[in-house]
Amino acid sequence: MSLLPVVLAGGVGSRLWPLSRQLYPKQFLSLDDGPTMLQKTLGRLEGLETLAPIVICNEEHRFLVAEQLRQIGSDNRHILLEPVGRNTAPAIALATISATQDGDDPLLLVLAADHQVQDIAPFHDSIKKAQTLAELGYLVTFGVVPTCPETGYGYIHQGASLEAGFDVRRFVEKPDVATATAYLESGEYLWNSGMFLFRASPSGNGKDRE
Repeated sequence: MSLLPVVLAGGVGSRLWPLSRQLYPKQFLSLDDGPTMLQKTLGRLEGLETLAPIVICNEEHRFLVAEQLRQIGSDNRHILLEPVGRNTAPAIALATISATQDGDDPLLLVLAADHQVQDIAPFHDSIKKAQTLAELGYLVTFGVVPTCPETGYGYIHQGASLEAGFDVRRFVEKPDVATATAYLESGEYLWNSGMFLFRASPSGNGKDRE
């Protein structure tokens, strides 16, 4: 089953203010004098067998995105514009409609445009493992092993172990310090990365895996 990356680039980057501004959010910035965060997100797909990615951004950033894609030779990517930012779920719905409008039913790999991933090989391996579950109809979310009791992230409570992942017991949104510390000590919780992999057609989903 074809793998279609969907890159969410519509955030305003408020947590990186004042470096990140409304008209130039952090996903369009370079933090190390190299490619921008958006460009790195697309670059991390190299080595995976994928369709040309969809990039979703705010309408006011359309030319900025197009130029950054052109700079890395990716100007053939499909750009979808949001007239008004409505966060993750509506953006994913927009991508799903676009992906299935010609009768196709790919696996959607939803990625944030402002992530930093240091180890590419394990990242690719996680995607390949998740793909086997998504092909069976599971909606897969990617967790990150926490390194501190961070209160600004959502958490995933992992359930029973599977060969390629875990069942998801529940999601917890931004706990307080005491709760986050207990999560860290339990070893049962992961940071919610906001990355997903699932079949585009609604009939193909309905089970959660991490």
